[in-house]
Amino acid sequence: MSRLFNAYVIIDWSASAKPKTGKDSIWIGVLKRDVRFRLTFEAHNPATRDEAMKVLGDVLADLRRRSERVLIGFDFPLGYPSGTAKMLGLDPADWRGQWAFMTKNVVDKPNNTNNRFAVAAKMNRLMTDEAQPFWGCPVNDAQRWLTTTKPTARRDDVPAEFRHADKAAKGAKSVWQIFGNGTVGSQAIVGIPHVAALKKALGDKAKVWPFETGWRAQSPADLDGLEAVIAEIYPALGEVKPEGDEVIDRAQVRALCEQFARMDEAGKLGAAFGPQSAVSTEVFDAVEQEEGWILGV
Repeated sequence: MSRLFNAYVIIDWSASAKPKTGKDSIWIGVLKRDVRFRLTFEAHNPATRDEAMKVLGDVLADLRRRSERVLIGFDFPLGYPSGTAKMLGLDPADWRGQWAFMTKNVVDKPNNTNNRFAVAAKMNRLMTDEAQPFWGCPVNDAQRWLTTTKPTARRDDVPAEFRHADKAAKGAKSVWQIFGNGTVGSQAIVGIPHVAALKKALGDKAKVWPFETGWRAQSPADLDGLEAVIAEIYPALGEVKPEGDEVIDRAQVRALCEQFARMDEAGKLGAAFGPQSAVSTEVFDAVEQEEGWILGV
């Protein structure tokens, strides 16, 4: 069986409010063919999200010139728990409406200054007029609609605390927590607009999994004509062994690039794009329409 992809790009994202490199910053891992057609890894450590998207654009432009299809993985949720878009009053009430809302409301300046806490507070106001479901922020950003700590009483009518993928991943954080060690909520807020812009730039040459591809196994024929597939990934899924003094974040993106390449070579990656066990129609629809899924879970 032929490979689905010629190259693999994994992005370890960051919601930092200032330029940052090294540990706990943005790392872009790229596994692609060298002049001898051997898969070779390279890493980039841009200081800002703006710089990261420029680096990613250059990488993708090079792959396009070589007519090579690429798997692009971002390590934050590309969707929210089912019912979020409807509770926000969005039209359409699905991932498209959510992405449009984030793109319109999030301000993320070239120096990484951003308004993620204000956006979370606005979403809380629109959804419940209380400080939930989003929670967590520095003391200076706390206000009526966003608190520093998790609400002691969670309303029954708000979307679930965890997406179906988060539950299956075991250990994944809730997208509603936006401050604290290991959280992904802030990364999603400032990340989704960048992914939306990337998708717009690539046009019909790229699809977002599973929203546009369907939550099903993929074959080379399914991806015919595409230059890229954008997916959500989870670095903690793979076994990571830093080499020498390699930064753990770099090691994680390298490990995932190599893992997906091995699966692809063995003809097993295509199946990973579909459910790995039986799921109900309710879960299937939630994943395809609003929540998304984590590749490899």
